[in-house]
Amino acid sequence: MAYDADYVEAKEALKTLGRGARIFIGSGAAEPQYLVKELTNLADQFYDTEIFHIQTLGVAPYTEDKFEDRFRHNAFFVDDNTREAVATGRADYTPIFMRDIPKLFKNGRIPLDASIIQVSPPDDHGWMSYGIAVDIISAAVKNSKTVIAQVNPQMPRVHGDAFIHVDDVDYLVHHEEELLEFDPIVPTEKAEKIANNVSPLIENGATLQVGYGEVPNAILSHLEEKEGLGIHTEMLSEDLANLIQEGVVTNKNKTLHPGKSIASFLMGTKKLYDFVDDNPEIELHPTDYTNDPFTIAKNYKMTAINTALQVDLTGQVCADSLGYSFYSGIGGHADFMRGAGYADDGKSIIALSSTAQDGEVSRIVPSLDEGAGVVTTRGDVEYVVTEYGVAYLKGKNIRQRVMELINIAHPKFRDELLTEAKEHNLVYEDQMLIVGEGGRYPDEYEDYRELKGKEYLFRPMKATDDELLKDLFYSLSDESRYKRFMSARKDMPHERRQEFVQINYNKEMALVVIDTEIEGPHRMVGVGDYRIKEGQNVAEVSLMIRDEYQNKGIGTALLEYLTMIAQDRGLYGFTAEVLADNRKMIHVFEKMGYDIDKRREGGEIILKMRFK
Repeated sequence: MAYDADYVEAKEALKTLGRGARIFIGSGAAEPQYLVKELTNLADQFYDTEIFHIQTLGVAPYTEDKFEDRFRHNAFFVDDNTREAVATGRADYTPIFMRDIPKLFKNGRIPLDASIIQVSPPDDHGWMSYGIAVDIISAAVKNSKTVIAQVNPQMPRVHGDAFIHVDDVDYLVHHEEELLEFDPIVPTEKAEKIANNVSPLIENGATLQVGYGEVPNAILSHLEEKEGLGIHTEMLSEDLANLIQEGVVTNKNKTLHPGKSIASFLMGTKKLYDFVDDNPEIELHPTDYTNDPFTIAKNYKMTAINTALQVDLTGQVCADSLGYSFYSGIGGHADFMRGAGYADDGKSIIALSSTAQDGEVSRIVPSLDEGAGVVTTRGDVEYVVTEYGVAYLKGKNIRQRVMELINIAHPKFRDELLTEAKEHNLVYEDQMLIVGEGGRYPDEYEDYRELKGKEYLFRPMKATDDELLKDLFYSLSDESRYKRFMSARKDMPHERRQEFVQINYNKEMALVVIDTEIEGPHRMVGVGDYRIKEGQNVAEVSLMIRDEYQNKGIGTALLEYLTMIAQDRGLYGFTAEVLADNRKMIHVFEKMGYDIDKRREGGEIILKMRFK
């Protein structure tokens, strides 16, 4: 070994710890497995010993029944191997933001008698790396009376604020063993659909924080076409490392630590550990730095993506418990959601399956389960994404939020959710909702199209487009409004707007055109719709374009797209009733190139267009 360090046997080091001691154990995949096993082998010498750590992938024998009088576990994050102990009262759970855990050690709120950690071998100067986890380990070590370190030659040397000197360790125990590994979860078809909905929200040049699990893995696998992404995250996963190696993540656009991927710990396979070993592009830092919302916010286009167990109709997010049963922990969820919200052009995204328990339970609920905790407040949530679409909540009132979230819930629960919302006066009493197959949003018709050098989003109308439609209607001049509705009526109240936004896609279609390039909220600049005539294979079509967007090709593009959809659905043609002086609408029909019949009735022209 390069540095002349003094090593002792594990038992010699551990026997120095007294009864009633408070002991911190290293985190996640960096757990010193050998020392933990030796600790429990010496259980007879311990009484009322309190064990602290965040999640661990490895053994946690101190939570077993037989050690109840010897050890008491206190978890900052609940995981598979400690969940039962916490649920049955044999262990404790301390809910706290990851950024704040180091403070507990520094200010003595949790005094530590010892830290048991795992490190890389010392270099020529005696410096050892914490390896694949720095998180709260660094603060624990600096505030412990005794430090016992397992020196493992298989621990990679990871850069960053991640080093400890031999002289700062009381006992060095040399023991080589394989590091714990975390295999990526293969995404299901449902997770892939969620990822398809999340991917468009991630902009080129964004800096990412992504949690771990099936849905995050799926999301990362859909980012191959992105450019210039950066990483500032809590956990650096195998999938994030793949994006670095593929050149998708360059960190060149980052405003904080440009050129570096920043995290507080790693979990993955040996492939990941080999990749980060002595790699100057990867840096690990303590959580009171990585998870500080004001640090996070320094990253331009910071995009935080996390999962949840439940989201209620007002936007409250539960991510750590199932009712009274603690399932995981607060972790860095709230830290990054809030930090991304503070960042310039930042985004916070909650991505979750719409159901649980094999589709029997909705994850979007009228109210969180009794006992469930709010990890992210309704004021911090921006996007919520399921396999059924995207709900944007930031700045939305409760009524709008309710409809946004119902619209992305599983269809079989939407009617029930709307009924509950009405009972609590969260929406209009007469609020409508199309349920069943006719209410399935046809996302296959979403498309970006360029018209005269400007890009627009063309997509089907949603039930949540009520406010956008209202804005469009009241922006119209009297002339445009009269030509579209052939009426002098100047208002469009909620009950009338519902006729437009509540679409039974089996019987009708409405396409909206959204200007996504303007500053501020997206703007609806046009609507084209058709309604199938009862018992016929033709539909009546109409168009409405915001005045300042007329003569830009939007009306023609709308009619072309509606025609394509109508033909796809087996219709033979369109009809339209147009004022005789509405030359623009008549010209749009004529440009289509189909056979058109025109018949005048008073001041109107009846148009019939037959598809070829």
